Amino acid sequence: MMAKNKEPRPPSYAVSVVGLSGTEKDKGNCGVGKSCLCNRFVRSKADEYYPEHTSVLSTIDFGGRVVNNDHFLYWGDVTQSGEDGIECRIHVIEQTEFIDDQTFLPHRSTNLQPYIKRAAASKLQSAEKLMYICTDQLGLEQDFEQKQMPEGKLNIDGFLLCIDVSQGCNRKFDDQLKFVNNLYIQLSKSKKPIIIAATKCDECVDHYLREVQAFASNKKNLVVVETSARFNVNVETCFTALVQMMDKTRGKPKIIPYLDAYKTQRQLVVTATDKFEKLVQTVRDYHATWKTVSNKLKNHHDYEEYINLEGTKKAKNTFSKHIEQLKQEHIRKRKEEYINALPRALNTLLSNLDEIELLSWSEALKVMEKRPDFQSYFVVLEKIPWDETDHIDKVNDRRIPFDLLSTLEAEKVYQNHVQHLISEKRRVEMKEKFKKTLEKIQFISPGQPWEEVICFVVEDEAFKYITDADSKEVYGRHQREIVEKAKEEFQEMLFEHSELFYDLDLNATPSTDKMSEIHAVLSEEPRYKALQKLAPDRESLLLKHIGFVYHPTKETCLSGQNCMDIKVEELLANSLLQLDHGRSNLYHDSANIDKINLFILGKDGLAQELANEIRTQSTDDEYALDGKIYELDLRPVDAKSPYLLTQLWTSAFKPHGCFCVFNSIESLTFIGECIAKIRAEASQIRRDKYMANLSFTLILANQRDSVSKNLPILRHQGQQLANKLQCPFVDVPAGTYPRKFNEAQIKQALRGVLEAVKHNFDVVSPVPTIKDLSEADLRIVMCAMCGDPFSVDLILSPFLDSHSCSAAQAGQNNSLMLDKIIGEKRRRIQITILSYHSSIGVRKDELVHGYILVYSAKRKASMGMLRAFLSEVQDTIPVQLVAVTDSQADFFENEAIKELMTEGEHIATEITAKFTALYSLSQYHRQTEVFTLFFSDVLEKKNMIESSYMSDSTRESTHTSEDVFPRSPRGGSLDYNYPDSEDDAEGPPPYSPIGDDVRLLPAPSDRSKYRLDLEGNEYPVHSTPINCHDHERNHKVPPPIKPKPLVPRTNVKKLDPNLLKTIEAGIGKNPRKQPSRVTAAPPEDTDPSDNYAEPIDTIYKHKGFADDIYAVPEDSQNRIIKVQNSIVINTQGEEENGFSDRVSKSHGERRPSKYKYKSKTLFSKAKSYYRRTHSDASDDEAFTTSKTKWKGRHRGSEEDPLLSPVETWKGGIDNPAITSDQELDDKKMKKKPHKVKEDKKPKKKTKTFNPPIRRNWESNYFGMPLQDLVTPEKPIPLFVEKCVQFIEDTGLCTEGLYRVSGNKTDQDNIQKQFDQDHNISLESMGVTVNAVAGALKAFFADLPDPLVPYSLHQELLETSKIMDKTERLHELKEIVKKFHPVNYDVFRYIITHLNRVSQQYKTNFMTADNLSICFWPTLMRPDFENREFLSTTKIHQSVIETFIQQCQFFFYNGEIVEAPNPVACQPPPSNPVQMVEPMVPLQLPPPLQPQLIQSQLPADPLGII
Repeated sequence: MMAKNKEPRPPSYAVSVVGLSGTEKDKGNCGVGKSCLCNRFVRSKADEYYPEHTSVLSTIDFGGRVVNNDHFLYWGDVTQSGEDGIECRIHVIEQTEFIDDQTFLPHRSTNLQPYIKRAAASKLQSAEKLMYICTDQLGLEQDFEQKQMPEGKLNIDGFLLCIDVSQGCNRKFDDQLKFVNNLYIQLSKSKKPIIIAATKCDECVDHYLREVQAFASNKKNLVVVETSARFNVNVETCFTALVQMMDKTRGKPKIIPYLDAYKTQRQLVVTATDKFEKLVQTVRDYHATWKTVSNKLKNHHDYEEYINLEGTKKAKNTFSKHIEQLKQEHIRKRKEEYINALPRALNTLLSNLDEIELLSWSEALKVMEKRPDFQSYFVVLEKIPWDETDHIDKVNDRRIPFDLLSTLEAEKVYQNHVQHLISEKRRVEMKEKFKKTLEKIQFISPGQPWEEVICFVVEDEAFKYITDADSKEVYGRHQREIVEKAKEEFQEMLFEHSELFYDLDLNATPSTDKMSEIHAVLSEEPRYKALQKLAPDRESLLLKHIGFVYHPTKETCLSGQNCMDIKVEELLANSLLQLDHGRSNLYHDSANIDKINLFILGKDGLAQELANEIRTQSTDDEYALDGKIYELDLRPVDAKSPYLLTQLWTSAFKPHGCFCVFNSIESLTFIGECIAKIRAEASQIRRDKYMANLSFTLILANQRDSVSKNLPILRHQGQQLANKLQCPFVDVPAGTYPRKFNEAQIKQALRGVLEAVKHNFDVVSPVPTIKDLSEADLRIVMCAMCGDPFSVDLILSPFLDSHSCSAAQAGQNNSLMLDKIIGEKRRRIQITILSYHSSIGVRKDELVHGYILVYSAKRKASMGMLRAFLSEVQDTIPVQLVAVTDSQADFFENEAIKELMTEGEHIATEITAKFTALYSLSQYHRQTEVFTLFFSDVLEKKNMIESSYMSDSTRESTHTSEDVFPRSPRGGSLDYNYPDSEDDAEGPPPYSPIGDDVRLLPAPSDRSKYRLDLEGNEYPVHSTPINCHDHERNHKVPPPIKPKPLVPRTNVKKLDPNLLKTIEAGIGKNPRKQPSRVTAAPPEDTDPSDNYAEPIDTIYKHKGFADDIYAVPEDSQNRIIKVQNSIVINTQGEEENGFSDRVSKSHGERRPSKYKYKSKTLFSKAKSYYRRTHSDASDDEAFTTSKTKWKGRHRGSEEDPLLSPVETWKGGIDNPAITSDQELDDKKMKKKPHKVKEDKKPKKKTKTFNPPIRRNWESNYFGMPLQDLVTPEKPIPLFVEKCVQFIEDTGLCTEGLYRVSGNKTDQDNIQKQFDQDHNISLESMGVTVNAVAGALKAFFADLPDPLVPYSLHQELLETSKIMDKTERLHELKEIVKKFHPVNYDVFRYIITHLNRVSQQYKTNFMTADNLSICFWPTLMRPDFENREFLSTTKIHQSVIETFIQQCQFFFYNGEIVEAPNPVACQPPPSNPVQMVEPMVPLQLPPPLQPQLIQSQLPADPLGII
């Protein structure tokens, strides 16, 4: 039963593979392929197939278990399934003959039969015989699979006869066939099936195969199967066919010819190969290894199939080729990346075409290696070539291997780079040329489309060269530029017309009528029309501007981050923080100071004497003061020491103060120079804030051996310098002392130092219990326009550079506090810096004591905004106008700047405001004294301003959300009774308003014309109505009119000749006794359009009263003067400084007005807009409600003489028509109304005007006719020749030559000495250039007749009206020829000299224009009392200017030249009365460098009267 249940075993067959075998002699060099055929059938996988099987064995291998001393091999068994699914097992036996490797004879075995008989045996037996795998198995059986032949015996069921049909090796095919035939005979005897296997058909010889087939065909049932073990073709077929012959039940297999079977096999291999390669393609990393990949793919069907067919070796080779391809692809890509990156590197390192255009690639490489950025683009590898290094794997390193540059590809890139630079250069040139072409086409307007322009440029060379894209890009850029420029100009135009917008009702939207008015006014502007094609953008800009006017904030400011409010807050936040921090460190623990470091400055040993005196009063360098002991460290330094600054400041010695001791004018002057150097050093290099805050104390030494009269002079000059320096002055105490210094002096000086240090500490850390220092005496608003071309630091530097500057209250980010001595007390001034748009709310709602209005002289919009703002300011509030430009030279070289600066001063003159200028290229603007007079003026009017503010019942109750000032105004001023310690670290004002000719003590007749300002300086006081008083103070005046010099006394010991003469004059007369001056009312027919700055103002002093409700005229005779129906009594005893009190008394009579009604310029500007839209309104009608403008003298700012008009001819010897006789002035004034009426009548004849004699001595040379002073041999007067020669040799580049008056005493001395000796040398006299220049002008002023004859004046004026320049010059040349020969020679000589002076205008600042202003009254001697002359003064000046400019043309037959600074010489209108009041150009003189600090004495310093 159990046998039946067992599954039947598959049938088993044993096949014996036989063929030619034996020695090499028998079979040749190689076998017939029996082993390969067996190997392929039993182990068909490619990896298990071994193409080499040897039959030459050693005795050991032959006796091993595999061979087992037999001449046959057991290959194992193969289980095969037939088509019907029936399996069978086939055991394969190979009959061979093994050769001994020693004897090369067959091994001896148990079966000694020959091969033919042995191969035909049907029964085989060999105990424990192992299966054969390969030759390497022999001897190493344990390393291979060990499988025994079943039961050690096998019965052969069939034979597979192998016949090699290849060429063979040393074997004849016939011999093989003969052997096979014999073998076949033996095999057939066994009656077993036989199949012939034609082996090695892959190397088949066709006739061999045919012979085999013929052999088989002669045999019965003998089948030939064409096989190839190498390619596994028909191997299995031959065994399957043999099995079918052994088992007839199996289907007969189809025998396929070799070629067909080979194709089928190869197709199978190709398919498997394709699948395997695709599988390998999935590997993208060339770093992958075969081991890793094969482990991942070993279970994949395609992988296994290919391995079976082709083997692992081929698979690995395929994989290796793929990896190599990946690597090469990676290298190719990297190389491509490098080559692509090379142009960028070349563009950076070799971007200069001029440098590389002619260089070869190798030369360019050397140049490139030297570039500093070379390592950023290239890497030099240690090993080359680069593609065999690990650099190819550094994907993050984009640097190019330098050895790659040696390739042809890199060189080609370089050549292309050079060509690209050449073409790009040409392209850029053409684009720029095309851009310039577009700029030349005037009709291209903003917003114009390209299509409308292209037709005008089609023939342009540049347009043809560049591409369409480039041309559109250039045009687009051009359009953007002109659109942006047009928008900026449009916005600038809106600011220039600020008056048009700032009268809008800010609580409502603009009405349709108002918008129509705005458009009507703006439509006349070219800048408005420029945006015609961009009307929506234009309307948007206009509405945006109006929106900003309604809601002006720093966030909506049209200047963006250039908003003045933002920049001010940033600057103050940084500056004040650093300032306070520096001070807190500087004065830390200064209240408990117990050691005082003193620097003592003196001259000629005075410093050492004072130090010795202090040490004498000390005990071991310890000084007792006010109950406390102080240790003193004294450092005396002589003023002449070259190491002054280095000795003053060292790391070990930081002085708390500086004692400056003097005993003469010379030593005081030296001290002033030294202090100026110290402060300049501290200001310019800003080495340490300590130096900037150093306290100075002036100490006067006792005079033991000098006359008593010297002491008052020294005392006053010392006090004057102390006032300017804002520092204490220690005087010589009363009484007689034998020593130079007194103990009281030293103690007073030490107390001053301690107070100064304590004050500096208190500024940093104020004590709240004493007084709330946050309150301010004055509140000043400084306004500036957003976007002006100057830095905020420039306008704030006068405050921030002062040590008295500190931060304002918390929350006021745009304010600062100044602590200044004004008058005799210390005041706190709050300066709030705002933009104009932020100041509007302040102007309406806040209490402001004064405005500092800043504008840029380079920008019309800045002036427009100033006008709009100023128009609405109440005229009770003082105003300081500040013009800002780069340098003084701008005034002479730029007409636009000159016009704006002139307009600013013109407005200041009209409203009696102050005017000054700041220069960004100058260091002198950093001094606070530039605003000192303005602060004094504001303080003087403080009560009136606050009363006006409080009494204004119409003030709105609502305020801006951001209060700039505290709400409650203070009724009184807060005074700080600090001692007169130094307040500001700066020196005196950079340009002294006092000329060289102003003496320390004025003559008695002149003292009435002087008064002291708040710092002790004298300035002229003119007899003008009191409503003009501020105007006189606020602007620089010409030098005062001087009387005839007095004869000096001979019994006075001279300290300074000029000084003592004036002192003697002051002692001898009473300065308070002065003739009365009554200013007449203006004539009814006075033309209001007359030029207010004409020279007639110097002597013709009738002026109309301004309709100023706060100003009351006064005279010196206690008379009652009626002004606007108000009666004011002027008392003789009332002091002049009581002006503000008198003004306050008259305050309640009328409410204040606005500045636009006080200034015709402001009013006419505002009304000009009205007239454009309301043509029926005349200017006269519009002006009826305004104040009558005072027609006063045009003067510059007192505090900034740079801006004074160059009209030096008005005073002194410069104007021969001026007299110092007081009675004569009174007579002229009485005659003025009559003269004005006579002026209406036309004059037929020019009146000869004889000047008064200015000399007080008899002369036989000066004042004589010109003809008497010359000879034919010497046509030029000797005095004129000497003066001109001296000036040209020594002072041609002197600043202000002929404008700055020299010392009058020196001028007189020059003429007196020349009267005595004509051969005198001016060089030996030691006089200044200005004195010689003044003496020269005085010579021409003293001539009986002017150098330019009166008879030719009318012709000169008529010729000047000729419009054509060339014709005008030729006519003038003909007129000059009409001069008397003597006059002609001298005129030519002096004009040639002036021309040489004007050529140095960049150094001496004296242009032809300035020189003509100084000289024309002297050369032409006009009649200033002639009213008809007033309309021609400018023409007179322009005539002389033309002669100076065109000197070569007039006198030396030269060509007409273009003047470097031309001034238009336009003829006047035929009817001067119809002229609009002209704006006199502002004449800007050069700076007077503060080399010496001049001081002045008050009217009566000696207290005698």
